[in-house]
Amino acid sequence: MSFIPLIIRSKNLFSSESSLKYFLIQALASAVFLFTIIINLFLINFTPNLLKLTIILISSTIIIKTGAAPFHFWLPSVIEGLTWNSNIILITWQKIAPLIIISYCINIKLIILRIFFCISFGRLGGLNQTSLRKLIAFSSINHLGWIIAGMINREALWVIYFLFYCFLRILIILTFNRHKLFNISQTFSFFTSNKIVKFILFINLFSIGGLPPFLGFFPKWLIIESLISMNRFRLLTFILFLTLITLFFYIRISYSAFLINHKERNWNFKTEILIKNSYLLIFLSFFSLLGLIFINLFFIIV
Repeated sequence: MSFIPLIIRSKNLFSSESSLKYFLIQALASAVFLFTIIINLFLINFTPNLLKLTIILISSTIIIKTGAAPFHFWLPSVIEGLTWNSNIILITWQKIAPLIIISYCINIKLIILRIFFCISFGRLGGLNQTSLRKLIAFSSINHLGWIIAGMINREALWVIYFLFYCFLRILIILTFNRHKLFNISQTFSFFTSNKIVKFILFINLFSIGGLPPFLGFFPKWLIIESLISMNRFRLLTFILFLTLITLFFYIRISYSAFLINHKERNWNFKTEILIKNSYLLIFLSFFSLLGLIFINLFFIIV
């Protein structure tokens, strides 16, 4: 409920629509969640087989609240109507409580099914998107698959992935918000005026995609190592294959900005001011280059 006033503070039609959708979806999921708990408390002693059904219902309601596939259809439309600052809260902070509940209700068959849906819909849904906000939404759905995959072996693994996910996601969204970017077509003209911002942004995009040697590869590498130790090679092969699709639509954005535009402006006063006001983002973005250093330190510690 406290998130809804943050959505509608921009006072436009799109934010009002997004707040209504968010309220209805979250209220429905919470009502079913509480109703399932009540059924579990009063009827479990009479019908023990009801436990499996309640676990499925609880898992489904939590999946709805996180916006994970296959109940993800509300998330892109809600994100499309929000400001970038509200998007940061929705795809990071708002996912903490549902993910903790999911980690307590681990069922291997259900978890593998969730991973399959999240990664499939997250990869394929982002292919035909031109809106950066919807692209961030489908990328978030895809990362939920990796986060849930980290719950199979150790609880701390998904927490590590989620922290790296939040850092990189906040960094890229702050960059979009700083330069008022909402559509891929804006990269055709905007980034020709600032080579440094262009370089920094696509470092972060490749890092979010999990391309080595960037920072985003490090948590993915931990989950890959965990799945190998559990001999889940089929699941790992499926995840890695679809990872290439995500890199495709990140490379598509960078291709349009780096190669299609051939005329670039020289250094001028406006770009100097733009860079001066973005020192913090530029400094934090260079952490995306530290992926191999984190991996080497991990090897030394282990």
